[in-house]
Amino acid sequence: MLIEPTVDSRRIYEGKIFGVRVDTVNLPNGGTSQREIIEHGDSVVMVPVDDEQCVLLVRQYRKAPEKLLLELPAGGLEDGESPEEGVLRELQEEIGFTAGKLQHMSSFWLTPGFCTEYTHAYIATDLRSSVLAPDGDENIVVVTVPLAQIPDMIRSGEIEDAKSISALLMAIYIYGSSL
Repeated sequence: MLIEPTVDSRRIYEGKIFGVRVDTVNLPNGGTSQREIIEHGDSVVMVPVDDEQCVLLVRQYRKAPEKLLLELPAGGLEDGESPEEGVLRELQEEIGFTAGKLQHMSSFWLTPGFCTEYTHAYIATDLRSSVLAPDGDENIVVVTVPLAQIPDMIRSGEIEDAKSISALLMAIYIYGSSL
């Protein structure tokens, strides 16, 4: 098997959202190497679809790419929170709705080469107004887009965030017009 057993692990940073460690691993060829790992908790991403077959997206500034991105609502799970509870909380915080129906599509690693974050993707329908106070450091604008326009927005680069592209294409492929 081509596994890399960890022989040493050293934490070099602990922040509010993530930590960083450096692991020394044994390689299958007998050598050793170091792996820099970002430790991040699980997260959720949801495709909220209203009764008019529109998706509710969020536009927010992202510091790493230094630009406004159009994304699906998403966020980290709180301690002890199930993915379904996280979906409902994030929907209320980010777009001011809750969902009467949730469908789990898939779960996936966001960036497995260096990060432990595992994301759970859902479709949220039967939307009803329900607002929770947003996180104090978020500045979000809700953007409603017809589901039929999503493939062109991905193709044109208007939607360019990986978790959003993955979840939107899964929703379209798996559920199509039966959303």
